[in-house]
Amino acid sequence: MLLSKLENDTLHLHSRAGFGLHPSEFSKWTSLPIATQVEKMFSDAEAFRPLNAVVLEVQAQALKDMDDDAKRILRKQLKEQQHVLNLAWMNRLHADPAALREKMTLFWHNHFACRVDHPLYLETLNNIHREFALGNFKTLLLAVAKSPAMLLFLNNQQNKKAKPNENFARELLELFTIGRGNYTEADVKNAARAFTGWAFDRDTGNYLFRANQHDEGEKTFFGVTGNLGGEDIINLVLKDKRTAVFLSRKLYRFFVNDEPDAKHLDELANTLFESDYNIGQWVKKMLTADWFYETKNKGNLIKSPVELIAGLQKLFRPTFTNDQSLLFLQRVLGQVLFYPPNVAGWPGGKNWIDNSTLLVRMHLGAAVVNDGEIESEEKDDAPEDFATAEKKSKRKLQCTPNWNAFEQAIPKTWDGETAMQFILRTMPDAAVQKGLTPFAGSTLKLNIVQYLSLPEYQLA
Repeated sequence: MLLSKLENDTLHLHSRAGFGLHPSEFSKWTSLPIATQVEKMFSDAEAFRPLNAVVLEVQAQALKDMDDDAKRILRKQLKEQQHVLNLAWMNRLHADPAALREKMTLFWHNHFACRVDHPLYLETLNNIHREFALGNFKTLLLAVAKSPAMLLFLNNQQNKKAKPNENFARELLELFTIGRGNYTEADVKNAARAFTGWAFDRDTGNYLFRANQHDEGEKTFFGVTGNLGGEDIINLVLKDKRTAVFLSRKLYRFFVNDEPDAKHLDELANTLFESDYNIGQWVKKMLTADWFYETKNKGNLIKSPVELIAGLQKLFRPTFTNDQSLLFLQRVLGQVLFYPPNVAGWPGGKNWIDNSTLLVRMHLGAAVVNDGEIESEEKDDAPEDFATAEKKSKRKLQCTPNWNAFEQAIPKTWDGETAMQFILRTMPDAAVQKGLTPFAGSTLKLNIVQYLSLPEYQLA
């Protein structure tokens, strides 16, 4: 039995704008037209609920006032709190009814990639991404620029008029707004001068403008000359439509296709620019566009490790006896939340797949459903405290899936082809389908495990 176009489009929408659907949710959503579903996703995402996982209030900079034993204890506590933060968000991604807000938070998490050893600062930044995920981009950008995590990560704390530090200014232009090739080195230098004095209070973590460290001299940026400050730089960058194009390309590659269509890109850039950078209108334009649901844009993106894990959690609602398994999976698959490889974030796409990660990916679904073992090779770029004792390791996931809830939610009318369409966003060729175990109630788990083990399950 083939799913209808509405049913297929529904699965595509929730795969891209969320983390998939549990079969118990399927009939509720497919009873609504796509446009209504999009509106409901925005309605469900309307309320901002911060993540409050970090309980350690001691600031890391207090290290300088401690003896060696106290420093070791505090460093251990900071690492433990970073694990707590990671797991709290990982478990929220698949379970939160505000799926669209969490998916956009994940998008901004990579766009404004940041890596520091301060869990409280990371949580603050994550909540900035969440609060303004569908709001105004300028508001989001200013909040990020003033956050203690970003000020620390990109060294703006050391950006003073006597010795300007260009790190934040350069990444603001290259990665956060207009993109490489659309500014000059003089623009970077003058932008750095404009952001002098932007810092944070080391006792409270709050933003602090140090007027005595700010360069009040004349600066020229994007052809405008004057006593420019940081907000002036941001305003000038946003007035240039190339910023809207740059952001739209990143949105398109994350949600639609690795190869942006020029016409679609123009539509998105126009919407963002003409709405004065209203993120919600921008995203809604994409999710309601006919081209978003074209066949060429379905089942064509490789799931990130976090999307892959969250999708399995969504389907089978597993209870992990040992939450460390979730940290282990992120590490071996190459994406540890709050630990991007660099300021450019995770490159995504085909970079997610190599010989070691592909093996883990292909066995992961079966391991979750059957509480099996995962054999893997550790990735080199993950934090040391996430590592296992050996380079090559085998670990039992220690999870119990809620298989009964999944099985009972599968409609009795479904056959193997229908169940496969529900699980996969693109179908395998006829020869592969012919080789699968015939679908029957007694072999449902075997069928589902087979679908999860296909290469097509790696695609969203």
